[in-house]
Amino acid sequence: MNQSTSRMLNRVKAVYLYIKERDTVSTTELAEEFGITDRTVQRDLNVLEYNGLVQSPHRGVWSTTSKKVKIS
Repeated sequence: MNQSTSRMLNRVKAVYLYIKERDTVSTTELAEEFGITDRTVQRDLNVLEYNGLVQSPHRGVWSTTSKKVKIS
């Protein structure tokens, strides 16, 4: 796995854990917390949403789903 892929996967994991810890967060809050652009946050959230780990009940607000996940 190349370095940029590894960095992206670590960031996606960190984003998931951040959302899980706070229950709900906004896209802007994530961008500010991780020092990345809104577009990068959206790409990360798309990965998590595709895998059924997060959902957006309201536009721009994210929460985790009840899907079980093993974090290593």
